[in-house]
Amino acid sequence: MNGRETVLRAVRGALAGVPASENPDDIPIPPAPRADRAGPDAVGLFAERAGEYRATVVRVPAAEAAAAVGRALARTGARTLVVPPGFPEDLLPQGPWSRREDAPPLTVGQLDGADAVVTTVATAIAVTGTVILDHGPGQGRRALTLLPDQHVCVVRADQIVPDVPEALSLLDPRRPLTLISGPSATSDIELDRVEGVHGPRTLDIVLVVDA
Repeated sequence: MNGRETVLRAVRGALAGVPASENPDDIPIPPAPRADRAGPDAVGLFAERAGEYRATVVRVPAAEAAAAVGRALARTGARTLVVPPGFPEDLLPQGPWSRREDAPPLTVGQLDGADAVVTTVATAIAVTGTVILDHGPGQGRRALTLLPDQHVCVVRADQIVPDVPEALSLLDPRRPLTLISGPSATSDIELDRVEGVHGPRTLDIVLVVDA
């Protein structure tokens, strides 16, 4: 007797006492209780987990959000900033960088030559430290967050949800979704970590706590 036959024999034995008239759909499956995986401080957990993925996270009040974006750009010496359509003007700081609007769409070469991009998010997940973009207003198309070397991401505290199921319940599955946990990174066979291979080398999260 091979492995397949052993498994099928066990299944037949387990079903031997089930009436032939019984249909699996006749027995409702009670919903499993939702576990609180984030605890009482989902915002704090998100900041902690995102930091573990080597993102730089700063928590600021709304009035200081633009200044925090500016500090993130100044830290890396960014000189060219890509701004997606619909990004809030009050979150854009003044600085030495030149601003490139993605309307009409910038070329791949222009995006690759840009130092940084700034976006908002659709939602964020506390237990994984992940930000999710559905590429609506303020987020831009996917190429914007793949080619520049730095991604500055503005997240409002009220956009943070405890876990993945709750995040997905808020999103339209027909939209393109990009899930980002820390800067782009990979490792070779010897486990040497290399950042910036498949996306931004630097991820800065400006966490607005009283938006």
